[in-house]
Amino acid sequence: MVRVAISGTGLYTPAERISNAELVLAYNEYVRRHNAAHHDAIATGTLQPLLRSSDEFIVKASGIRSRHVVCREGMLDPEVMCPRMPERGNDELSLSAEISVAAARQALLSAHRTPSDIDGVIVAASILQRPYPQIAIEIQSALGLSGFGFDMLAGCSSATFGMRAAADMIACGHARAILCINPEICTSHLNLRDRETHFIFGDAATACVLEPAQQADGENAWEIVGTRLKSVYSNNIRNNFGPLNRFTPGTIGAPDKLITQKGRKVFKEVVPMVAEFMLEHLAELGISPDALKRLWLHQANINMNNLIARKVLGRDPRPEEAPNVLEEYGNTSSAGCIISFCKFSSDLGAGDLGHLCSFGAGYTAGSIVLRKLG
Repeated sequence: MVRVAISGTGLYTPAERISNAELVLAYNEYVRRHNAAHHDAIATGTLQPLLRSSDEFIVKASGIRSRHVVCREGMLDPEVMCPRMPERGNDELSLSAEISVAAARQALLSAHRTPSDIDGVIVAASILQRPYPQIAIEIQSALGLSGFGFDMLAGCSSATFGMRAAADMIACGHARAILCINPEICTSHLNLRDRETHFIFGDAATACVLEPAQQADGENAWEIVGTRLKSVYSNNIRNNFGPLNRFTPGTIGAPDKLITQKGRKVFKEVVPMVAEFMLEHLAELGISPDALKRLWLHQANINMNNLIARKVLGRDPRPEEAPNVLEEYGNTSSAGCIISFCKFSSDLGAGDLGHLCSFGAGYTAGSIVLRKLG
């Protein structure tokens, strides 16, 4: 089997940002208006008042201080609380494809590759702009690639699931190199009127070039030592949006058509599952956790990440060992662990080992152990 490497990475960061303070101001104004409009029902106890949010609550619960978004307009308006931007025509590049192409071009440059070197595009994300034509094929066309492209969904683990598929195809000789892209427009399914989730998500797109390790010549190339995937069915993170919603028109605007989650249950169930999953994978590969120089974890929640890192390493992680990007980016679903990898991997030396791990809705988890080439 051919050894496979991540030979280049790319990151698209939207220019617009929203701070916790801005988000809280808009949310609390919505709460004030809602509670005032339902004053009588709240007074008689037939309706519970909505609770205010705060910057302090958000930072303590998640570690998030701000987020990048593809469109601020509408998000901070208490009467709208949803991004508002014009729909593009069918002859225009879609928003998902646009941010993907930007990340992909960076990844190609990082890998010292051109579109003619790439045989396939895999777009993997928690939610996609449309079902067809597939975003991956649109990107393939925009970049001028031959070969193939397809989309896949695996929640917050989409990046690692996509890379596993790409690595297997390359190892078997079915492709010379593959672009794995994660366009996460998470604000599209964010409920800004839900106190438990209104602050969680931001937008970003990441891309990785995968190719045989022996031909990888990027300055920050990493050989894939091993991959492992896991899924366990759970309703604790769910989004019921889909084309079948039109069968029951009365529920199209219901809260469950955006992301819903039972945060405490997710924390309690996912942390031990992921830590055990990572340790089992390392044991299969004969690698001690002490040998790891870095953990690039899914950027969901700083408390989850710290606890998972502590369980894997057997001690409190140093900040540089398990870096987080939550303060700036928030939760960007599958892109989060790749953002962490993009920003915090080039400082390591040849032969150093790192562990890339995603986890989220499904539940899903993906583990990729990497060794720095040099």
